[in-house]
Formats: sequence, C-alpha cells, structure tokens
Amino acid sequence: MTYQHKIVLFIAVIVLAAGGVAAWRWWPRRSADQAPPVIEAVRERPAIPVPAVPFRDATAEANIQFQHFNGAYGLKLLPETMGPGVCVLDYDNDGWQDILLINGCPWPGQDWPNGSPQPCLKLYRNTGNGRFTDVTQAAGLQTFQFYGLGACAGDFDNDGYIDLFVTGVGGCHLFHNVAGNGGQRRFEEVATRMGLPPSGGWPSSATAGSFDKHAEPIEFATSATFVDYDRDGWLDLFLCRYVTWSPAIDLAIDSTLTGIGRAYLQPQQFEGSQCALYRNHGGKRFEDVSEAAGVTVYEREGTDATARRRSVAKALGVVVCDPDEDGWPDLLVANDTVRNFFFHNVADGQGGRRYVEKGQEAGAAYAEARARGAMGIDWGEYLPGRRGAVIANFANEPITFLTVADRQRPRFIDSALAVGLAGPSRFWLKFGIFFWDYDLDGRLDLLVCNGHLEPEISKVQAQQSYAQPVLLFWNTGDSQRLWEPVTAAAAGSELFQPLVGRGCAYLDYDGDGDLDVLLVANNGPVRLLRNEQKLGHRWLRLTLEGDGVTSNRSAIGAVITVEAGGQVYQREVEGGRSYLSQCELPVTIGLGQLAADQVEKVTVRWPASPGAPPQVWQHLKVNTAYRLRQGQSQAEILCELGLP
Repeated sequence: MTYQHKIVLFIAVIVLAAGGVAAWRWWPRRSADQAPPVIEAVRERPAIPVPAVPFRDATAEANIQFQHFNGAYGLKLLPETMGPGVCVLDYDNDGWQDILLINGCPWPGQDWPNGSPQPCLKLYRNTGNGRFTDVTQAAGLQTFQFYGLGACAGDFDNDGYIDLFVTGVGGCHLFHNVAGNGGQRRFEEVATRMGLPPSGGWPSSATAGSFDKHAEPIEFATSATFVDYDRDGWLDLFLCRYVTWSPAIDLAIDSTLTGIGRAYLQPQQFEGSQCALYRNHGGKRFEDVSEAAGVTVYEREGTDATARRRSVAKALGVVVCDPDEDGWPDLLVANDTVRNFFFHNVADGQGGRRYVEKGQEAGAAYAEARARGAMGIDWGEYLPGRRGAVIANFANEPITFLTVADRQRPRFIDSALAVGLAGPSRFWLKFGIFFWDYDLDGRLDLLVCNGHLEPEISKVQAQQSYAQPVLLFWNTGDSQRLWEPVTAAAAGSELFQPLVGRGCAYLDYDGDGDLDVLLVANNGPVRLLRNEQKLGHRWLRLTLEGDGVTSNRSAIGAVITVEAGGQVYQREVEGGRSYLSQCELPVTIGLGQLAADQVEKVTVRWPASPGAPPQVWQHLKVNTAYRLRQGQSQAEILCELGLP
C-alpha cells in the first residue's frame, strides 16, 4: 500500500468514527421524542344487511325426478368426478323454459345400479303450471347411451327451433330439433351428417376385464357454447376438451391418500388437450377450423427448435365476452391447473376472422402469478358500465374476478381481494358459477355451486367435506365492498343444503318474473329452488329472435341496453356458461324500485354483420315479458303480470 493510500484510509476511518458518534448521540434523543406506535386490534368487518329473498326446494312438487350416475365401481377413474351439467331451453317454443339433464353411464363391462338402465339424457317439458313432464322418449332421446357431461343449445340451422349439443367422455352428440307426431317436437342425432367428429374413442366392445387396460386416448369433452364468431348469421360451435385420458393412463399413475387408499388423480398428472372450433356453413355442415382460427394452443417442452410440442388446454369452462366492446365475440376459457386462455377475435387479413390467444398478455392467464384449478366461468356487467368475468376455482383457491382494466388493449385485473370475494370463497371446491339478479334490484349477483371430488376427503382434511353448500353473494353496488355473502337468515336454509355440486343454471320456470335456480350433483339428485321474493321490485323480461339471415335466430351474442329511471343496464344473450351448463336465453332485467310504469328505451345490438344499425323500442311496460324480433318495430307481449 502506497503512502498516499494510507493517508486516504486514515481520513476515511476518522470520518466514519465521527459519524458514528453523532448518530449515537442523536438516536437516544430521537427515540425519546417518539412514542411507540399503537396497533389496534383486528376488527371483523361488519356485515352489510342483504334483502330477504327465500328460496324453497320445489323439486318434488315440480315433478322432477333425476339421479345422476357417475359409473364409479372402485377404480376411481377421473371422469367419475366431473359431471354433470344442466341445460335450460325452450325446445317447443311455447314460451316456457324446459330442462335437459345429462347423465353418465356404466363403464364398458359394468351394469347400471340394480340392473335398471336409465336414459343418459332426460328432457323435462315445462307444462306452464309450475310442473314438468318427462318427455325424453317422445323427444327421441330415450335410447342414447353414452357418458354425458355437459350441454349447450342454439338454433344452428336458423329454422326457428333450438337445437342441442351434448358433450361427454367418448364423443359428443348434435341433436337437430325436428317436427314430431301430433305437432310435437323431437330431436334427431346429426353429428356425423353435419361434419362433426363421429366418434371419440369409446371402447364399446371392451369387457370388464379389458376396459381398464384400454390405452388409446378417449375424447374428454366438457363445456361448449354456440357463438357466431365471424358474424355471418350462423352459429358456430366452440368445444372445450379436458385432458388426454384413457383408463390405462389413469390407472398407471399412483395416487393415494393416507387412510383412504387410491385417490382420484389430479389434472397435473395428465397431458393436456386441445379446444376446438367448428364453423357453420349455412346450417348445412360444420367445418373444423381449430388450427386456422387459432384456438389450438401448444408449448414447447424446451428451448430447442426440435423440442416436443405439447397441448396446453385442460379446459372445463368457456364464456363469450367482448371486453374491448368492438362487437366481435371473444372467448375466455377456464383451464384446470394450467393458464387460462383469452381468445381475442381479430381480422385474419383475408376478409374473415380468427382468434389470437392473449391470456398472458391480457392478464387473464394467471391469478397471483400462478395457474389455478379453474372450473366454471361467467361474464357480465357487475356495475354500470363495468364488466368482468368470474372463475370458480379449486379448494383453498379463491374465485378469480377478472375486471376490465383497459378496453383498448384489452387488459384484465384480478379484483377478487379488493371487492370482498377472495376470503369468503377460498375454502370451498367450486364448480358452477353465474351472474344473476336474484332480487331484481338491477345489479347482478353471484351464485357458486360447490362439492368435493373425494367422497372420504374429511378423513384427511378434517375441515373439508364431500357435500358442500352453495355460495350466494349479493351485489351491494358499492365498488369498495361489492360482494356481500348471503346466509340462510336471508335466503332460507333449503338453498344451502350441502350437495356434491357441479353444474348450475337459472331460469324463470314459473313465469312470475324472478329467477329460480337449478343445482345438479355428482352421483346425486337435481334440485330446483324456487325464488319466493316479495320485495316489490319491478322487472322487464326480453326474449330476442334474430332474423335468421343477418343474425342467428337464437340471438346469441346480442347486446341489450335498457334505459329506465336515469339508470342504464346492459345485458347479453349468452350461450354455454357456468360449468358444463347453459342458463335460459331470455334476459331478465331487474329495475328495483323504479317509479315509472314503463322503461324509456330498449336498444338491441344484434349479432349481425358489421355496420348493421341497432334497433330501438320505446316505452315498454314493466313487469312484462316481451319478444323482440329483429327488423320488426312492434314488441310482442308474452306475459303481463301488471303492477302491485
């Protein structure tokens, strides 16, 4: 060390020492001047009063008798945990909402319980007096035997009658609604004729001894929705697929729970799959445009260009949305334990449309920087002019609440924690989910259907249970405390009776203006809960019908804007949503304590070709159900209950 370096080092030591003395002299005086901080005790957030809206179990009196069968016989195969969904539709155009229930079936070589075969689809016709009639056989659905999971409905040929698409393990079915005997309607299976895949690999010839060794993958189709993605007036079809599955793949993976033995596998233990998009060519055939339209998603397993590409999707839920409000239908897909997808609808440069997957870029792929076990999904206007999506996730994961933060890009933010959803929803294993205005105050509330996968889960997780109660959240209208949990004190105990919940849907089955709810259980019964609210809130119910030329007859994708009493409400006609399910197509708009006897204006933006003008109706009466037809100025009154 040079002489100069020694001088510099000596000066630095002197400066540091002086600074230390100054700090030592200052610190005691500073501490004496300040009192220690006072930390208040944690206070529980006071509950917000919610309106009393009792729900009553009306299943038996409505004459609905259905018991789901999952086919389980001891091997614990993954599909046994997944179903069922439920689909609400008016199949005979009588103005009353009917119900399609979806069943499983025995695995090859096995038999039905008690040796008594059951239909895998069950159709209940609403007779208009608060009761339903089983019309499965008359509707031509009695003989179909397959492992059903979910369904959606839409008029794919624009003939004025709604058709059905049913998903399942081993393939899907497309049912065309045709004329039957005596003026009735029935369904005819047309999947192969319409160009859809004819088979999903179901090993129908397998025996009890050979089925568990079947290694060839079997199609595992889950949720689906009709959507006119190119706005040519014909409903296209989007299909979710879960994992690459076969019984041999399932049984080759070891999965045990202490004290139970073999457990149902988790999706992380399977390869992914691919969603599909089928373009409708004039109601005559469907074409698989999945690759060309951008809904197949792959990732490489390494950085090398030769690394294997693997399928990403483990899709369980899908909902049509339009966060950038450009009129072109986008798609949000809920994936189980892998990133969610946001398919953004863009021009393909050749005069058509395609999707670009932007989940990560748009902030929809992950929550808290990781993938969750996403199941059901829905989209709606949660506050005036503000829209978002809710996603039901696995146990110990809260609901994801994707609010639109930027319409131009577009971009989402998970706001569940900020608005009071994260804490109350975290514990439960959530499947079905939907927005609805159950108290008719004009704000969309939220219902979640829950149930575990493992029948004996309480042996390893004492606080968990196989059957679980639903969650109901009331929309307060306050953006700071948006969602308030509803208890049995306000909604009655019958709504919250535990079930192994999966799909769920709402409908106004009794025509009284408020919304009732259907809950379906895995390996259990269906439940119909009647809404018995007496709040005196006003409402407007709209059934839309496209012209069948520029818009699809079902009007799926139409946007409704209602102006009443200084308020503006926006709702959409949605297809498949929730989990494996579809709610009714008619739209009920709650008007709360509106003083006027009429709404000022109803504007409909039809899902027609770009540039088509919206259609306006004025001075529609409240507490009335209307049919609005594209191109016709007169609103048809379907039901008028009058004012209290």
